[in-house]
Amino acid sequence: QQQQQQQQESSPLLLHEVLKQIGRVPLPPYIKREADKEDLVTYQTSHAQHEGSVAAPTAGLHFSERVMRRMSEQGTETLRVTLHVGAGTFKPVEANDVANHEMHHERIIVNVSTMNGIKQALESNKLIVPVGTTTVRTIESLYWWGVKVLQGEVEEDAKEISVSQWDPYRLERKVGGWDRLPSAQESLDAVLSWNRHVNLGDFVVGETQLIIVPGYRFALCDLLFTNSHQPRSTLLMLVSAFVGGQDKLKSLYQHALHNNFRFLSYGDSMLLSCPPSAKLPHRSQ
Repeated sequence: QQQQQQQQESSPLLLHEVLKQIGRVPLPPYIKREADKEDLVTYQTSHAQHEGSVAAPTAGLHFSERVMRRMSEQGTETLRVTLHVGAGTFKPVEANDVANHEMHHERIIVNVSTMNGIKQALESNKLIVPVGTTTVRTIESLYWWGVKVLQGEVEEDAKEISVSQWDPYRLERKVGGWDRLPSAQESLDAVLSWNRHVNLGDFVVGETQLIIVPGYRFALCDLLFTNSHQPRSTLLMLVSAFVGGQDKLKSLYQHALHNNFRFLSYGDSMLLSCPPSAKLPHRSQ
């Protein structure tokens, strides 16, 4: 028995096992305190399933199991995606020109059934409401994956697709304007067709470096449920693009300040609407 105990004590641990034993909840750097046991529960969404992120998608913290159940009872359909949030999400934009900011890469895993669910929502003219900016980047990346497939920019035997930082803006110029890009349904169909061709099964896997800045046109988002964000962050630029520009963004934050909203990760949330001018032309009609 003693020998067995010694073997167990000397057996190597996997990295995630070591992290569970000695690691701490990776609170954002702007929270100026050490993580405690309560954060193990409060800084984790009720619907989290897969390890891999270094931060919680904090807009999702508002969706308790009770809220999710009530939504289901009222007929709201929910679809799930996986994006492994990287530490780069906290990296401020230090360059004076955003063109000189290097965006971080993040891993995406999306079930084929989720993609079909998004397609059905589009065909039924249902609102698509991503929860959090990370979800926006995930589903918008799906659209650009499809555009790259349709443009012949994905090798036939590729097992993954990636979106580079400025791909949307390059592809928009390549085809001659936002109105010349494929519809969201066409793009998703292209990804699903590619997935069947390379026989990847039930999941589409890839990476995104997508940066969304004012002037971007959204393909798969109608409303956005999001917390507030730090100044000089790429997430704040995404929200600015979503609501139609900096003036609208400033008015939203002024309203939050005047009404004593709580800010950032453990703060209050907003439900924002994307105006037609910030959507792809075929979504704005």
